[in-house]
Amino acid sequence: MKMTKKLVLAATALPLMLGTASAYAFGGGDKGHHEGFKGKCGGFDKKIMRKLDLTDAQKDQLKEMREAGREEMKGKRAEKMANMQQHQEKVQALVLADTFDEAAATELATQMVEKQAERRVAMLKKQHQVMSILTEEQKAELQEIQQKRMQKCTEKMEKHMSKQG
Repeated sequence: MKMTKKLVLAATALPLMLGTASAYAFGGGDKGHHEGFKGKCGGFDKKIMRKLDLTDAQKDQLKEMREAGREEMKGKRAEKMANMQQHQEKVQALVLADTFDEAAATELATQMVEKQAERRVAMLKKQHQVMSILTEEQKAELQEIQQKRMQKCTEKMEKHMSKQG
């Protein structure tokens, strides 16, 4: 393949790859990340919480937490969009530049990793808050339900992989 064709290919593929990566880093593509092979795999959701026989007080606490989280997200939406746009502009400037700036690329990648880590910590914090509402019996039941789900998920994945291989 001629050098110009390689450059054209790289110039078109790289922005797409980095754009996708930056979308994931700033929260895009995160929805449904635990869904796999036509079903939920791990985590906990409303369906699991219904199985735990929560008291009315626990349901109210969870509802308050969800509403507070929803309001918090509404407040951050404009800022998040502006950050995503700024990041995407930096990515485009990097990949469209005459020369590749490895230091700038490393900086962008580091920022993406940091954003991902921040989101993961926030998610774990929310999960901890939910778990603190549950009784010890409910926590044990939740763990049992999650283990069963993961086992089903593993079986589905193995089945899916054996079909492809």
